[in-house]
Amino acid sequence: MTEFAGSHGTAGFNEGVGSLARFNHPASLALDREGNIYVADTNNHVVRKITPAKVVTTLAGKPGQAGSDDGPAASARFNYPTGVAIDSQGNAWVADFGNHLLRRVTPQGMVSTVAGVAGESGSADGSGPAARFNQIHGVAVDATGNAYAADFGNHTIRKISANGAVTTLAGLAGNPGSNDGLAATARFCAPYAVAVDSAANVYVADTSNQTIRKITPDGFVNTIAGQPGNAGSIDGPGPAARFAIPAGITVDSARNIYVADFGNYSIRKITPDGTVSTIAGIAAPPNDTPATNPLPPSAEK
Repeated sequence: MTEFAGSHGTAGFNEGVGSLARFNHPASLALDREGNIYVADTNNHVVRKITPAKVVTTLAGKPGQAGSDDGPAASARFNYPTGVAIDSQGNAWVADFGNHLLRRVTPQGMVSTVAGVAGESGSADGSGPAARFNQIHGVAVDATGNAYAADFGNHTIRKISANGAVTTLAGLAGNPGSNDGLAATARFCAPYAVAVDSAANVYVADTSNQTIRKITPDGFVNTIAGQPGNAGSIDGPGPAARFAIPAGITVDSARNIYVADFGNYSIRKITPDGTVSTIAGIAAPPNDTPATNPLPPSAEK
């Protein structure tokens, strides 16, 4: 592994090439078809772009200025953005955690609110401003333009159509748990991140349960790795494996899943048959595991 952009241990804000750039609590990455990387630069309140040549620029927002304004990139504002995904049209979908909003940034830099109302938390389904989220944390987009969101504060997974119609895909707002089963009976506990494969299966980093979950297109939820409530760093087959604060997730074209295992300081891989291995990093000793989840400062408990 090599550093691509930024300098380890040095938070801040700076545009530039590679190690000259600075970020402040980057919480999510997404990749487009041209190899550009997009970053939810959480504590800077901006979305950044990194070209394959390592040139870092600000896609939208202004560093150090939280807000909820839509409009052209330079005048738009975010409030602790924590998730970013790129659709087939090159739009960046942003989980705007502090505003309880799902936002979208076009390739031309125009920012709009897809669903939710700034500063108003809730769990209502509906279209656009009729919908509510509660500290939306992660987002993914499928091949047909539907978005999926980890609604952290509601303990649910939400689905958002391209035109902003929001439904609850799985879980029940305000009811944390770890049950598998059909969507309405399944439960999650503070999910951080989601990913979606080409068959519209949704994968969830179910952070406070220390598990990785899968939601099939027909709405069935099952735990594919980890054991609810049992943190650890064990590799092995699904239920025997252990995670510690899984906070990020993605899936490749072969349906291998990759997990940012925050509490273990490592990257884990789950094969389609459910086998978990550590592909980078070394798990922390038990007494050195982070005590809190990697939330923005305004939301840490």
